[in-house]
Amino acid sequence: MIQFHELRVGDIVLVEFNGQRTEGEVTGVSIGDKEVNVETEAQAFWYSPNDLYPIPLDDNQLTEFGFEKQIQPNGGVKYMKGPFRILLSEKGNFSQFEMWYREDHRQIHDPLMVHQLQNHYHQMTKVDLTRGVKAH
Repeated sequence: MIQFHELRVGDIVLVEFNGQRTEGEVTGVSIGDKEVNVETEAQAFWYSPNDLYPIPLDDNQLTEFGFEKQIQPNGGVKYMKGPFRILLSEKGNFSQFEMWYREDHRQIHDPLMVHQLQNHYHQMTKVDLTRGVKAH
């Protein structure tokens, strides 16, 4: 489950319908009803936050968002998208890392989910973090 207040249009989440989880993008938020419209490959539908699940942030997710990866001499990894940076001191450890954009520098001390990264990115850059067009 994802907290309703964490969700914004453009966030990538998993929705559960009939016991199946499918990835989708938030396309609308109804504050009054506390429901979220999520568009999947199959359909767009309104869901309760109880039916939404986060996607753990990892190397594959960052690649899908267009980040470039640079292995550091100390064994860490730096991910770059324009002037936005994410620095893992230990390869694959997405629970302890730094992110920065210009003068805004943040330390992350818990595992981060994809929608949370999207929200940090938007707060820091004022631009939505979206995925490129997928080839089918």
